[in-house]
Amino acid sequence: MDRLGDQDLRRTHNCGELCERDIGAEARLCGWVRSYRDHGGVVFIDLRDREGITQVVFDIPDDQDDASAMDRYRLARSLRNEWVISVPGKVRARGPERENPKLPTGKIEVLADGLTVLNQAEALPFLPDEFTATSEEMRLRYRYIDLRRSEMTRMLRLRHTICRAMRRELDAEGFVEVETPFLTKSTPEGARDFLVPCRLRQGEFYALPQSPQLFKQILMVSGLDRYYQIVRCFRDEDLRADRQPEFTQLDLEMSFCCEQDVMALTDQVLRAVCEVSGKVFPDAVPVVPYSRAMAEYGTDRPDLRYELKLKDVSDLIGGSEFKVFTSALAGGGVVRAICPPGGGRFTRKEIDGYIAYAGEFGAKGLAWCKLEAGAMAGGVAKFLTPQMQADLREALGAKDGDLIFFSADQPALVNKVLGALRARLARDLGLIDTDRLAWCWVVDFPLVEWNADEDRWDSTHHPFTSPRTEDIDKLQTDPGHVRARAYDIVCNGMELGGGSVRIHSPEIQKRVFAMLGIGETEAHEKFDFLLHALCCGAPPHGGLALGLDRVVMLMAGAESIRDVIAFPKTQRGTCPLTGAPSTVDDHQLAELDLKVIAPPKTDEV
Repeated sequence: MDRLGDQDLRRTHNCGELCERDIGAEARLCGWVRSYRDHGGVVFIDLRDREGITQVVFDIPDDQDDASAMDRYRLARSLRNEWVISVPGKVRARGPERENPKLPTGKIEVLADGLTVLNQAEALPFLPDEFTATSEEMRLRYRYIDLRRSEMTRMLRLRHTICRAMRRELDAEGFVEVETPFLTKSTPEGARDFLVPCRLRQGEFYALPQSPQLFKQILMVSGLDRYYQIVRCFRDEDLRADRQPEFTQLDLEMSFCCEQDVMALTDQVLRAVCEVSGKVFPDAVPVVPYSRAMAEYGTDRPDLRYELKLKDVSDLIGGSEFKVFTSALAGGGVVRAICPPGGGRFTRKEIDGYIAYAGEFGAKGLAWCKLEAGAMAGGVAKFLTPQMQADLREALGAKDGDLIFFSADQPALVNKVLGALRARLARDLGLIDTDRLAWCWVVDFPLVEWNADEDRWDSTHHPFTSPRTEDIDKLQTDPGHVRARAYDIVCNGMELGGGSVRIHSPEIQKRVFAMLGIGETEAHEKFDFLLHALCCGAPPHGGLALGLDRVVMLMAGAESIRDVIAFPKTQRGTCPLTGAPSTVDDHQLAELDLKVIAPPKTDEV
């Protein structure tokens, strides 16, 4: 074994770089042993680094009295997976019969004339190539092994490339990157804050920011004009595949702008992101009003890769004798329908499965009928007159072999149920073009939504979103019909980002606070610095935040944002790698004047 020296670490090439033009050259590679094959007299090593794989060959020396050469050969025979080695040698052609067309380096190999073991690896809990048979919990616990996979490396490097493209576009447009505080004041922004106790002011707490919302508005008041930041944000909320307690977003704000300016800039940034990701971004992104998105797709995150729209059929079946329909309509509800093409082939068991699925979203039931031989059959068909059936066929574009599902209830619930059912049917019927990116802007959101549990209005986005100018007079008289100057960018049914034109008038901000039940005292307690800033010459301004993790997930074709984050949390909010969150000792708690009170024990059933 060679002694470890500086020369052992000075690679001449990476493991994905050598090719036919290098044949005959001397090279030194460093990396991990991906696999080894001892054929008796010759040892083959696949050496891996982040750039790729190169085959390295150790031949038994012709002169077996050459002690140094024999030691090298014996050492090569002792190598095992994931050992870290340094290998000098000569590049040679593999030969036509031994080429590997699956590798960029598949036409060459390195004939080793040295070997240094830089580090050995103990028996690993799993090998990088075995990830498919390894639980996600195990992969996250040993993330440093999982990240050796070429696919994981590709995603992290794509993330880097996307961030670079975002910065390049914004720099060219005169934006300035500014960092904002992580330790800040707790303000209501729609989710629970993570709180940080302050040792120097016992009994008081910082909050980790859900977004830099107030700070970027302050930067606009300061005259910075154009700000951006790729920033970490924190929300203490329930998790899922596209959500993490700490996440990263591209945050931007600009002065003297309207909605179209922010949307056009975002299109420009996303076009650059798609370009570096090998994707296509449209010349023009369709704009869908919130009301149409809900009426036709049942969600404010419509997936436009397929049609399968919802249709309000309340007027068409108002005279039906089916009590579920008539009761819903009498109670101020609606009846909406969806017609999956070819759904007539579903068995009764499969239809019952869809009804059960709708129940998971609050549906009390799901009416249906099939189209056969020019008429409707099964389910509720017997309650529909020939004229109703004809009207339904025309309105839904239904034909023989199709199926119609009906949902009858209050509009919000019907949208929720049929929106989820639409997505499920599209997957099951193979209607989704998985290679396509279908973008849209959703605009004209309601400014507020009613919170029945607390008997008050809540902001749909946040309380600093500007109402449409023509709707300002409705703030106190008809809040539910005030439209926001807000906009969300959606792709393939996923919200990638959202923003709004902000309130820059202190008087309108106070009126919005009043509508939300935030009195003057509470407003000054929580937002005094913003309200005072608005009184000091605030320009009209607006902005947007793009979820970087979601953007990278979409560009990479990943199933979860955990695959595009180096060290993510699980769906339970834990970090298997570090063991966070964890308890702290009593001394640390005492310094903060805190005490942990154990939750009361409950009797097990």
